[in-house]
Amino acid sequence: MLSTISSSCLSPDLQQHRYLTEKEVAALTGRALQTLRNDRHKGQGFAYSKFGASIRYRLADVLEAMESRRIETEAL
Repeated sequence: MLSTISSSCLSPDLQQHRYLTEKEVAALTGRALQTLRNDRHKGQGFAYSKFGASIRYRLADVLEAMESRRIETEAL
């Protein structure tokens, strides 16, 4: 579902600069589309770019934000 361009076609550097639609980000993160929209309205959530009426999220920004919220637990 993540874009019509296969990630295997892109170098690792280009993959990090790839832009995703809000639907792709919702699928990737498990966050509801409306939650992403609400976050943008509140000035919260993932960094994004606006191209006319289109919203795009940079893959690297989404992954970085998710990693920054990662919580390590002790192994059992």
